Amino acid sequence: MGSHSVGSLSVGSHSVGPLAVGPLSVAPLFAPKVFPSLARHRVLLGVVHLQALPGAPAYAGSMERVLDAALEDAHALLEGGADGLIVENFGDQPFFGEQVPAETIAAMARCLQAVCAIDPDRPVGANVLRNDARAALGLVAATDARFVRVNVHTGAAVTDQGVLEGRAAQTLRERARLCPGAGILADVHVKHASPMGSESLEQAAQDTWSRGMADGLVVSGAGTGQAPEAERVARIRRVLPKAIVFLGSGVDETNVESLCAQADGAIVASSLKRDGVLEAPVDADRVRRLVQRLRAMGPAPAGEAKYGA
Repeated sequence: MGSHSVGSLSVGSHSVGPLAVGPLSVAPLFAPKVFPSLARHRVLLGVVHLQALPGAPAYAGSMERVLDAALEDAHALLEGGADGLIVENFGDQPFFGEQVPAETIAAMARCLQAVCAIDPDRPVGANVLRNDARAALGLVAATDARFVRVNVHTGAAVTDQGVLEGRAAQTLRERARLCPGAGILADVHVKHASPMGSESLEQAAQDTWSRGMADGLVVSGAGTGQAPEAERVARIRRVLPKAIVFLGSGVDETNVESLCAQADGAIVASSLKRDGVLEAPVDADRVRRLVQRLRAMGPAPAGEAKYGA
């Protein structure tokens, strides 16, 4: 577990020659031998929202209940055709800013490995809220998960947890030490936050991609379930035509074509729940319909440019 080399391709290495897709970044998760669907169509990463874990104020006292709910959602997402999954401790509000306690990591490891075991061919990632990239990398190293999402990877942001600072230097070094095959998806001007600096969206994206060496970028709206303006994605695409860019919030059946026109896919949770209710279980039919719309849009921009769709 924790090793994700595929053939001669060292997934997570930043020296794969012709597969390089950006300055010092190779987007390992989406390399053709790991995620070949990127060259054919935009992808859907479905989110498994874990219920409150031990130690969180809303924890209901049963890890079995948490695990059962996580597996139910994961099965529904995969049945509906999601290309991969992200598991996050969504029920742990209020979130720790940058370092979660040991019980959170232990509980997430149990859930994460169980989700990974459902379909080893589809990648699973970890997002440790609010911004514990080190814990997420540890989870990848200890399980069959393949990537992490980091909310604040570069720069700094004011959030309801206080000021969160990007720690790309530590994260990249810890990845090299613990799990060199792990991909890093990093948010640009993350939701539920205000950037501290005066940098433009374009500059923040360039810093995250090039200087922060992220393997993919995530663009979100103001909050959970809120869509960003499509122009935000277009602005990033203009300055980083080869970057892998995901929508991180607000994508649904009514707006997927407009929002994902310049994106390589979407990370979706809210609109895939039964009746669109955030607290409800995932509805496989909703997943299926969204996947069909994404497939119908054709090759992902980054996949088409780099892998010859």
